[in-house]
Order: sequence, then structure tokens, then C-alpha cells
Amino acid sequence: MSEDHRAIRDGVRAVVSRFDDEYWLERDDDGRFPHEFHRAMADAGWLGITMPVEYGGAGLGVTEAAIMMHEVASHGGGMAATSAVHINLFGPHPIVVHGTPEQKARWVPRLISGEDQVCFGFTEPDAGLNTTRIKTFAQKVDGGYIVHGQKVWTSTAQVANKIMLLTRTTRYEDARRPTDGITIFYTDLDRSKIEVRKIPKMGRKCVDSNAIFIDGLFIPDSDRIGEEGKGFSYILHSLNPERMLIAVEAIGIGQDALRRAAKYARDRVVFDRPIGQNQGIQHPLAERWMYLESAWLMAMHAARLYDTGKPCGAEANSAKFLGARAGYDSCLQAVLTHGGFGYAKEYHVERLLREVTITRIAPITEQLILSFIAEKVLDLPKSY
Repeated sequence: MSEDHRAIRDGVRAVVSRFDDEYWLERDDDGRFPHEFHRAMADAGWLGITMPVEYGGAGLGVTEAAIMMHEVASHGGGMAATSAVHINLFGPHPIVVHGTPEQKARWVPRLISGEDQVCFGFTEPDAGLNTTRIKTFAQKVDGGYIVHGQKVWTSTAQVANKIMLLTRTTRYEDARRPTDGITIFYTDLDRSKIEVRKIPKMGRKCVDSNAIFIDGLFIPDSDRIGEEGKGFSYILHSLNPERMLIAVEAIGIGQDALRRAAKYARDRVVFDRPIGQNQGIQHPLAERWMYLESAWLMAMHAARLYDTGKPCGAEANSAKFLGARAGYDSCLQAVLTHGGFGYAKEYHVERLLREVTITRIAPITEQLILSFIAEKVLDLPKSY
């Protein structure tokens, strides 16, 4: 790391270390959004790390964002901590790249300050990762659009006041190409027209996931991002950074779990010796360390490529695959190292295992990453 990178790490650590294990255990129990954490990160300026300087951000790259989110993930908050803030780093990218100066001035400073919280209405129950098959439709009317449709896995919709919404403005069957006719909006989350239903889930309880139902939502023309029908190409810009950030978050959670496991192995005495003296305990933990470090190097390599304008699709996807797998395996080994106590909430490793699991599933599955590498890197026939 450079001196600047170490300064980012230390600055983020100064904020996140104020929120201890008990804070995150309480949020895991009561499901309340971590408003205090979100506010602390906003007040310290971290929500704008990748935002343009002219709108109050720091104007830094994905490498710096990755260092920030790795640190956020490394101190007991797991994906609950990261998901409370990481949407700010890659989610608004279409605004930054394709928004008008008026839109940027209206929206970006409020995201940086934490005054606005945004949720993302992209995924649909019948489309999944096949984004071209979304059905939520925005019908053009005078002055704007009327939207009807349904989204799922919309995070933070319980607390958000803004929504970035992916719609069709040309139906799939009428589009010249499957990727045509998709339009992005950034608008008020009008709860009189949008019903939000929380989805009970395995982990990250305090950062809600939801099914949303949109019935007659009016969106003014001024809230459309870029050209009508070009939205699919706009979201592609943020896919690789998202994969990199999810990778380093999983790595951070895995390293947190590994530290806890190593400490327990040093302290836990059975048959008159610390269990960490046994190779059956040592070797799996040592192996987890090596995989975590290897995944970190791939993630940093991908981030450097992105920040220097070079192709990074294979590296970003590989970082996500390796980081999620290494983080998950480390958390699982931490639970096993603790034995029966690994199942107890007071040691926190069971929570970290539940938190990290989502990184193997979202935002893209391991199977699609493997298919991508097979096709794009190994030049094998497309399998789907």
C-alpha cells in the first residue's frame, strides 16, 4: 500500500472500530438498520470516496474504494456493515457517468452527505440474472412516465427515500435487440405507489431485503438517467467494480473470522495443551490464510486494471469468485475451530458465516463466473 492507501485504511478503521461486536450482534437480533454507523461514515466523508470532487466527493478510484470496504468488513459488522454503505460506491455510477450536470448537482451531494438513501430496483423474480427479461414497464406520458411492475431483493427499501429503477420502455418482444429498450430512472420512493415487503432471510438482518410492487408510479422526465432505451449499457459500467468490492468484503469477513479462530486456538486448552498446537487445527487455518491472501492479490490486480482503463472482466469476476469462496471457507473453518462454541452467538463466528454466505450467491453466481471464464478466457463454446 502507498501512504495514501494506508491513510484511507487507518481513517476508515477509526470510524468502524467504534462499533463493536455487541453493536452488530444487537442489530442481528433486532434487525434495526445501523443508522448510527451510516451517519458516522457519512460524517467522516467516506460515502463520497468515488464521487466527483466538484460535488463534494473525493474522486478516487476502485482501488481506494476496495481498501475502504475491506476495512469496513474486517471489524465484526460483516455484510451488514458493508451493505449499509457500499451502494454509494458503485450504485450511483450511472448518475456520475450519464447524468446531466443538473442531475448530478441535485443528487450526488445528498448521497455523499447521507441525507438521501437509495435502494436499487433491478432484479425481478422471473428474470433473475437475465436482465433483458425484466418486465417492469415505464409507459411514456406527458412530462414523464407511468411505471408498473415488480422487483425483488431490493436492499434498504425500508429506509430509503430514493430508488434507482431499471425498467423497460420498449417491451422485450418489440425490441430490435434484447438489450435495447431498457431505461434507468433515479426518483423519489413514493410509498403511496410502491408497496415494500420485507423478506426474512439468513443473514444481514439489519440491512433489509425486499420485494417491491409498483402500481402507477409517476416519474418525471427530469428523473430519467441518460437516453431512453440505453440503460442496459449504462449498468455495465458498474458491474466490474461491484464484483471487486464484494470480493474484498468477503475477504475482510474471512480474515476477521480467521483472527478469531486463531485466538481461540491459542487460548483454548484441552488435554493440557492449546488446541492450536495440534496440526489438525493449525493446517486448515494456515491454508485459509493463503487462499485469502491470494484472493486479495487478484482483487487488487483487478482494481488496478480498472483504474488504469484496461480490460478487467476476467480479473474482476475471478476476484469475486475467489474472494467469496475464500471468505466463506475461512468463516466455516472458524466455526469448526471453535467446536460447539462456534455455534454460540457470543463468539460471533456463526454470524460471520451467515453474513459471508451471500457473497457466493450475489451479485452473480459462481456458475455464471465459471461460464464467463470458460467462454471469454479459454475460448470454449458458450454454454447458455
